[in-house]
Parts: sequence; structure tokens; C-alpha cells
Amino acid sequence: MNPSVLSRADLVRELLAPPVWDFIATVPHVGDGESSYRGVSANDSAVSHKLGVARELLLRDLHAQMCTGPVMSTPQVLRDWLRLYCANLEHEVFLVLYLTAQLQLIEAVELFRGTLTQTSVYPRELVKGAITRNAAAVVVVHNHPSGHAEPSRADECLTQTLKQALSLVDVRVVDHMIVAGGTVLSFAERGLM
Repeated sequence: MNPSVLSRADLVRELLAPPVWDFIATVPHVGDGESSYRGVSANDSAVSHKLGVARELLLRDLHAQMCTGPVMSTPQVLRDWLRLYCANLEHEVFLVLYLTAQLQLIEAVELFRGTLTQTSVYPRELVKGAITRNAAAVVVVHNHPSGHAEPSRADECLTQTLKQALSLVDVRVVDHMIVAGGTVLSFAERGLM
């Protein structure tokens, strides 16, 4: 079951419901044969389901906090949401946070999905999305599944290309962030904007 399609009430109910554990007749010990561990993997799926439900609840709560005021006034909430959103992705994604003139979140969109090492980004699609949403600013984000947060030369060139394309329609690029494991690197904080 995909937790993202459940209502908040259903998510809470799923989280609080007692887990369905498979009965393990004997507890496995180090050195036991593989057959001793069969029940353990079934229980792992119950734990994994609970963690997925908890993750979805956290994502929604952090998203709601980002909608209450200027996104950049609570950068820790944004960073936490990005870390949680990109956690365990084995492929690159490119996200756009469309913002009002007061930097309030209009919508966060996963615009492009790529492979393990790259994502194709089309500036035209960002411009079209910004116009459609009447956005005055954006924050662009992508992840590095490798866990290495340092921006590549291509990342820096992409930022400049996006800034130029969006400036033609009076949309400001506030930041470009890279998520790698637990690290969120900000181009603005690095002076790369």
C-alpha cells in the first residue's frame, strides 16, 4: 500500500495499529542456519511499512510548516523536508519549489527524474511551470544519490542557465540546493548564486 494516497486519519490509524508479526518459534542466534531467519525478514516488512507511514506523516507536517510563511525564514524545516523527501532515492530527481513574491510556497514539484548519476533538466519546463503558477521566485533542488554533496561544474552552469531563462519572465532563482544523504548544500550560502 502506498502511504501517499492515504488520508491523514488513515495514516495515523496505520501507525497506531498493532503490527502484524509473523510468529517465530525460536529466536535465531548468530551462527544459526539461514532457515532460522525466515520469520525475521517477514517482520522486517511490518517495520518497513510503519516507517513508511511515519515518513509520509512527517513529510506532510513539514510541508504544512513550509506553507505557513516565507520558506527561507525557516530553512531548517525546508532542509528537513528535502532530506526526508530524497532519503534513500537511488536515482536523481530535480525538484522545483514555486514561490510567491513573499517567498511563500505555492507548490513543490518533482519536475524531472533521472538515473543514478544524472537528470536532464529543461529550462523551458521551469519557465512554463512558473508562469502557470504565477510564481515570482523558485528554489531548485536536486539530489546526489552518491552521497557527495559538492556541486559539479555542470550544476553551477545549470544554475546560471536557469537564472537567465527565468529572469526573462521576472522570476527569481532564490537558491539551488543539493541533497546528498544527510547533507543539504545551499548555493546561496556558498555565494554561488
